[in-house]
Amino acid sequence: MKTVAPASETTRAPTIYEVAAKANVSIKTVSRVLNGEPNVRPGVQQRVLAAVAELGYRPKMSARGLAGGRSYTLVTFLDEGLTMDHWRIGRSNPYVERLQFAGMLQCRKAGYHLLVELLDPNSPRVEQWIQSTLAALNPDGVILTPPISEDQKIIALLEQFNAPFARLSAVPSKAACLTISMDEVAAAAEATNHLIDLGHTRVGFISGGPGFASSALREQGYRAALEGRGIAFDKKLMSIGDYTFEGGKRAAAILLKEKNPPTAIFASNDEMALGAIHEASRRGLAVPRDLSVIGFDDFPAAQYSIPPLTSMRQPIDDMGVLAVKRLIENAATQRGAAMPQDRAVVPHALVVRASTCPPPRSATPRKTKA
Repeated sequence: MKTVAPASETTRAPTIYEVAAKANVSIKTVSRVLNGEPNVRPGVQQRVLAAVAELGYRPKMSARGLAGGRSYTLVTFLDEGLTMDHWRIGRSNPYVERLQFAGMLQCRKAGYHLLVELLDPNSPRVEQWIQSTLAALNPDGVILTPPISEDQKIIALLEQFNAPFARLSAVPSKAACLTISMDEVAAAAEATNHLIDLGHTRVGFISGGPGFASSALREQGYRAALEGRGIAFDKKLMSIGDYTFEGGKRAAAILLKEKNPPTAIFASNDEMALGAIHEASRRGLAVPRDLSVIGFDDFPAAQYSIPPLTSMRQPIDDMGVLAVKRLIENAATQRGAAMPQDRAVVPHALVVRASTCPPPRSATPRKTKA
């Protein structure tokens, strides 16, 4: 007769002792592997991880925190105003989504959890809010996203509270933190040069507006490309947007109303580029036959637009993964001390699709709808 083990035995979770025995290592070695500590031979690490996977072992977070002084959590701070604006109108935020999921998957590999918190940098109680959040969650690190990653008050508060943090930001910082960015100027110049290489000399530019360092840097790259190719800058070919679809439409309308409008438009992000395409269509212009359009970010919607959008890919996923890795490494080696001042630049890439082509043969102004 087959004997059935009591429910308490069949559901009992495997222990660290069983993992150590399975991998033929000490308990301390298992702990070092799970905590991501250095100086563990690759072969030993593989044996431990294989034993963990085979046994289905999951360490208790409370026990790990007590043992090593770590919470095994990271926190991402999002700008409350921008996030809530998107939520209220039912619009997703691809930047946040890509960052969050890439970070979550990387955290899972390391046995960590990634929490997301909204932060209002303009609140009179922002200092108390940050202090209470850090005290309640005791995160091993904080990830700051734009535009709060460029807010000197927030940066100073995290330094004051000795919190390890990484910034996703276009500009470096003298703070004790890791700044992760792409070369915004070079990327914008490459996007502009793509249009010039196709034969466009009247290239319009839609900026992202104030409040974002990336907007000014992308404008700088646009101007540098024009200068480098001997094309005079024309302020009539610049229009201010706000990183939204509607802002792109309004900015494109201003450019296309010009007596001698651009034959191509470089928008500072994909949402505004899609807005520009819609505005061009409304005016009876075909993209790219009558007007080439290039965006920035290469979010998923870029490949589904009509026509598919040429865009400069911003490696948000890579930036999120790197932030998580470095914060976890800091927690393992520095035991929660502030991050050393450092900067990492991740590579960008131009993704050419069907929204750009050589300009129309005639350089005469085009008639469009009002």
